[in-house]
Amino acid sequence: MGILSGNPKDEPLHYGEIFSVWTASTVAKGAVSCYQAYLNHSGDKDLKKILDGLIDQANLEIKELDKILVDNGIATVPTMPERPAVKLEDIPVGARFADPEIAAKIAADVSLGLVACSQAMGQSIRVDIGALFAKYHITKTALGLKILEMSKEKGWLVPPPLQIKRPETVNA
Repeated sequence: MGILSGNPKDEPLHYGEIFSVWTASTVAKGAVSCYQAYLNHSGDKDLKKILDGLIDQANLEIKELDKILVDNGIATVPTMPERPAVKLEDIPVGARFADPEIAAKIAADVSLGLVACSQAMGQSIRVDIGALFAKYHITKTALGLKILEMSKEKGWLVPPPLQIKRPETVNA
């Protein structure tokens, strides 16, 4: 196999892997900034706990992904400055994100993250890169489940039209 044999970390990254790692790092840095702002807007303790988990996960991804980029001589995107803590009461009501809005947004983010991880796993030929995105996929799946359960419990989930009455089957 030549160049693609031995320790995966010694193998070169192909352009798709580079783009996936770089993009994932960039998105994670934006997520940390956004979720810190959501923490300021949120009043629900369960939602705040999930936001803390999302921030911790994004910071882990940044650390691991940026190491891969730097080890391969690729420049990383700068990290955004930490957002200061703000009291919820100091944010005007009309300018404030509501907890159900935040829950819906982070659910969508996690869903998109699952798709991105799947794509990165599918295009990776370096086993360590595919495994890293598989790890992120598993974590995002668990976080997404927590968000879904919380949204259902709190009555924040707006379901699509439900099929209550099913059509009768016809035996032909």
